Parts: sequence; structure tokens; C-alpha cells
Amino acid sequence: MLKGSCLCGDIQFETSAPAQGPSMCHCSQCRKQSGGVWSSAYVHENDLKITGSVRWFASSATAKRGICPQCGSFLFWTATDEDTISFALGAIDGPTGLSLQKHIFVADKGDYYDIADGLPQKD
Repeated sequence: MLKGSCLCGDIQFETSAPAQGPSMCHCSQCRKQSGGVWSSAYVHENDLKITGSVRWFASSATAKRGICPQCGSFLFWTATDEDTISFALGAIDGPTGLSLQKHIFVADKGDYYDIADGLPQKD
């Protein structure tokens, strides 16, 4: 069971489904919203229980991002044409038991850091 919450605790989430695709996203939108890279994993929407009032922001025509309206924590990302939802690994309360599998949108990464962990990198 993975359980997580926002910084102020108003939003909580949990899943007992196996988290898939742990990754670090380097796209400009994730960097702007998180202040750095964003680490996440995903499950099917039906497998993630969310309590609290998430504010959804349509960041593009194909995706939306879920944040806490109280503290601003960036917690969720979902594509409009998929039935999965990504959740912030940094918001998990306690150990995740997961290991990163890849880096995504590395063509858009900031110039102020290097990716040197040897994991696969997707442009």
C-alpha cells in the first residue's frame, strides 16, 4: 500500500495496486511547476483513492495536472485520453519500495544539471 499527501495534508491519496513506470520528468512544464524535475509513477485511475479537493489545471490540450489549492503541492498528472494517473513520488509518506526506471523529456531538461545515473533517457 502506498499512501501520500500534500504538504498541508488537505489532500491524501492511496493505492494498493502496483505502481508502474517510476520516472523523472524533465519537461519544461514539470520543471516550472515543481521547481525541478518531477518524479512519478502511475496506476489506473480506478486504483487511486483521492480524498480532498484537488484543483485540476489543463496544462495542455492533452493533459491536466492536479494540485492542492491550499498549499500548492503538485500531486497528479493525467493524459486526457488515458485511464491512468501519475502521482508524485515525493508526496509518498514513508518509503516507496520503488526504483526509477527512466528519465523522460530529457531533450527539454535544464542546462544546470546532468543526468548521470545510467538509466534510459527518452527525448
